Amino acid sequence: MKNNFYLSRILGNKVYSSEMKVIGRLKDLGVVNELKSPHVTTAKVKTNTGIKDYDFKNFSMSKQKGQYILVCSKLEENPSSNTLFLKKHILDQQIIDVNGRKVVRVNDVSLATLESGAYVVAVDIGMEGILRRIGISKPLTKLGLKFSNKLMLWKDVQAVVASNENIVLLKTYDSLSILHPSDLADIIEDLDAKSGFTIFSSLDNAKAADVLEQMEADAQVSFIESLSSDKAADVLEEMPADEAADILDGMNKEKVEELLNSMEKEASDEIRELLEYGPDAVGSLMSTDFVSFKDNDTINEAIQILRKLKPEEDEMLRLYVVDKNDKLIGALSLRDIIISEPTSKIDDIMNKKFKSMFDTDNINDLIKNISKYNLVAIPVTDHEMHLLGSVIINDIIYELLKNKRKFV
Repeated sequence: MKNNFYLSRILGNKVYSSEMKVIGRLKDLGVVNELKSPHVTTAKVKTNTGIKDYDFKNFSMSKQKGQYILVCSKLEENPSSNTLFLKKHILDQQIIDVNGRKVVRVNDVSLATLESGAYVVAVDIGMEGILRRIGISKPLTKLGLKFSNKLMLWKDVQAVVASNENIVLLKTYDSLSILHPSDLADIIEDLDAKSGFTIFSSLDNAKAADVLEQMEADAQVSFIESLSSDKAADVLEEMPADEAADILDGMNKEKVEELLNSMEKEASDEIRELLEYGPDAVGSLMSTDFVSFKDNDTINEAIQILRKLKPEEDEMLRLYVVDKNDKLIGALSLRDIIISEPTSKIDDIMNKKFKSMFDTDNINDLIKNISKYNLVAIPVTDHEMHLLGSVIINDIIYELLKNKRKFV
């Protein structure tokens, strides 16, 4: 037979022996540290001789006159070195609601007793849980006041709190890794610094880079500085060079040099070049990740190049054409390639009347051109027209929001 009960209803209750003599009072329940329905294994009891951890398999529970009676048939101590305690580690702590994609607070814990033992079923994140804890839930209900009961099933909970004993709860973050980087960034920034860093440092380099791109500038710097130099360098290498440069631009020069020296030379060289631009230069905003073809390439060859490069979506907003000296001579869209004959030359279909910017131009002029010509991307060159990079509309929007610029 299954019986449900709340942790708050038994904490502090007396624990009796089989002869109904008081052993002490219940201080906490310990469970096996696992993701699915944690099994209660330990009862922490305050006795006259100190706090003891007893094996919960010897406990039984009944309800008399609205109160839970706890009976321990055998005082068998249970070592708790790898135990998760519900009051100490879960109650009142921040957790992540994976389905709701948000950080919530645990106000109570719901458990169920089966023939095989007691198990954690859900956590209460609603107002009723708080009222129950302070003992006024029932009186208020009798007065006709109703409060929504917000229970979150344990399988939908991703706990991230680390205790002073270095017990990290639910160390597997598989359910978090499937969240969109924006959602995960919001969650990490909503958590306290220690818990947020616990999650961030658990992500693989590619996922960490995606999440870092979605964070506020000050949070980006904080998290990168909290990582080891090698880990930080690996994460930065996974990011577009312009994004990495923006983060490093907000850090002290000694730390920046340390991180750049820890990176692969090709990646660090790209970032160093971007860091040399002033804050109002177009070059500081451009991405060095772009796709270009030679003017004598055929459509079929261009498709093969795209298949080999596997570029990101934003890199395909605009495609560019360069001559044998890597000077920009044309632009085209993915549509142009798709609808053209495989044997056609790029030179025959490219747009030779394109708009471009110099890397030393002012960002305000860039914004004007993007707005005036309704562009989704614009190529960036040096004054000899060598293609250096590209600026996409997303970068422009971010620049507007970050610096509160206006279209003029």
